[in-house]
Amino acid sequence: MSGASTGRIYFDHAATTAISPRALAVVAAEMAVLGNPSSLHHEGRKVRDLVEGARERIALRIGASPSEVIFTGSGTEANNSAIKGLFWFRNPRKVIVTTAIEHHAVSDPIHWLVEHEGAILREVRVLDDGSIDIEHLAEIIRSEGDEIALISLIHTNNELGTSITAEEMGRIKVVIGDLPLHLDAVQSIGKVDFDFAASGATSAAISAHKVGGPLGVAALILRRGVEITPLLHGGGQERDIRSGTLNAPGIAGFATSIDESFDELQVRRVKVGRLRQRLIDGVKQAVPEMHVNGRGDAPGIINITFPETENEASLLLLDARGISCSTGSACSQGLAQPSHVLLGIGLSESDVNASLRFSLSHLNSEEEVDAFISQIGEVVAGAKAAHQAKLPSVRAHS
Repeated sequence: MSGASTGRIYFDHAATTAISPRALAVVAAEMAVLGNPSSLHHEGRKVRDLVEGARERIALRIGASPSEVIFTGSGTEANNSAIKGLFWFRNPRKVIVTTAIEHHAVSDPIHWLVEHEGAILREVRVLDDGSIDIEHLAEIIRSEGDEIALISLIHTNNELGTSITAEEMGRIKVVIGDLPLHLDAVQSIGKVDFDFAASGATSAAISAHKVGGPLGVAALILRRGVEITPLLHGGGQERDIRSGTLNAPGIAGFATSIDESFDELQVRRVKVGRLRQRLIDGVKQAVPEMHVNGRGDAPGIINITFPETENEASLLLLDARGISCSTGSACSQGLAQPSHVLLGIGLSESDVNASLRFSLSHLNSEEEVDAFISQIGEVVAGAKAAHQAKLPSVRAHS
């Protein structure tokens, strides 16, 4: 949530955003309702009606059919289900086509398939703004042909904010043809335009907590008629692809947050776009040597390099001043590794380690941005001093 209610400034909405009051009220109310949606009696049918109503609402908003919405426990599960499920079902095809800037929820299962299942990885080049080199994608498809098991692309990059535009999506559709395409759209919903049917994708992943919904609920969107090998076996729920008792309260909250985000998409995007420009202009004035990474299609995601600093020091200095941001994906925090996304667009390791992600939402305010700008100069100066102090000891051990 924004600093207005906590005394802190929260610029990490790409990691998770506050559950909306409406969604919270729906979740709280439905948690008091007794019934398993797989049960045939009155209580079960009542909860099932709630789930199916939510499924229809979500499908309508994202350009899918209700039967294409398969509820999962997280975006990671949705991505894993699509990638592993498509790969296993399309055996003996072994080639997986992806990029070097995918979220770990995509890249890690792909590398697991390479190590354990004999998958062959082909990476599509990306440009320095995080967009896909579609001509290179076409070259790979011409080369590998029917050996391709699937193609997996991030629709909105979680560190750069670069999205696949409608024009780019149209070109990709032509290049791919009938090959299976999975889209990681977790950062797209509520931030950029996304239409599953128009994308031509076979599958996509979306998640509630990135869009003002509750934690612990997400969805795999899987085209009608497409079969995949399930990760979970059990009661046969969700087209026999995701067995397990459904999180009905969470699903209801998910649908509520999706409705809100689509109803307010343009208003929110305009507001966040203005906040983005205000932040970038202010930081540029305070730290002229900074540079922004990514194209900013999703305006709330702002990745900035502060040369001659170390991002962990900068992050902690900001945190001590009541400002929350990140060094990259929340799923890789705590790991002493440079961002593979920033390396993937060609940044040097020193610039990668000097970069921070600030992710804003409609919950933030101009006052918060201005408060951040008023402190960033001192923070960067402190981070530079700390970095310089480390250099002699580094050289002494080299």
